Amino acid sequence: MSIIEAFIFGLVQGITEFLPVSSTAHIVITQMIFGYTFPGLAFEIYLHLASILAVMIYFRRDIVDVVTGFFKFFVDRSKENKVHFYFGIYIIVATGITGGLGLVLKDVVGETMKTPYFIAAALTVTGLALIFIERFHKYGSRTEKDMTFKDSIIVGLGQTLAVLPGISRSGATLIAALLVGLSRDTAVRYSFLLVIPVILGSSVLAIDELGSGMFSSIGAPALIVSFISTFIFSWLGIVWLIEFLKKSKLFYFAIYCFVVAILVALFINPDTIMDI
Repeated sequence: MSIIEAFIFGLVQGITEFLPVSSTAHIVITQMIFGYTFPGLAFEIYLHLASILAVMIYFRRDIVDVVTGFFKFFVDRSKENKVHFYFGIYIIVATGITGGLGLVLKDVVGETMKTPYFIAAALTVTGLALIFIERFHKYGSRTEKDMTFKDSIIVGLGQTLAVLPGISRSGATLIAALLVGLSRDTAVRYSFLLVIPVILGSSVLAIDELGSGMFSSIGAPALIVSFISTFIFSWLGIVWLIEFLKKSKLFYFAIYCFVVAILVALFINPDTIMDI
């Protein structure tokens, strides 16, 4: 892999990971453009870890508050610690649902759904869901202190849909969180914090694929550049999305999904994409 390709893969992964536009679809499309095939899942996992590092640093205070409050609640059952404790529980519940169902659906989904028409259809569904939540559903005002187990179950189920290529994980969790009546700020925060255990868990399950083979097939310089690129653009993506949602609408992401879906359906070769 060339340095330029490594940089672009990192840019695509970083920007699209947290936007409701499906990073998987964009990575597949980028592979098609370069005619490049990843050696297994190792490189994708590697890029995801760079994105997670950006999230953990950006939300470091929230993570510390939730973790310390979670354990302090066993000793000091103050209202503040109670909120952090249950918010941690809701993260665990949603993650457990996603992880469990994800393992069940993994073999069903596989590579067979990474076709241009399936990805285009999934992007269209993502766009329609964004329009629905924006135009036809009233935003809620509930924060983490008002959350329930039902909320975490619904968001966990929504996040599970992201195993389908073209369904955005961030989009699915954000839509599900808004659907149950959480405020926009709480929904965004919950969505970002949920990605940490999900991707770390996926990385642990696929740890055997991360090894010397990846370094020999891709090259150390390219791996370094792609990691740094992913981290930087993931950070920029987080900052931009949070600021964007304070002033603008999810409707624009829906339009983007529709445009990409049309381009994928019209211009991506089905025979070539199945080889990836």
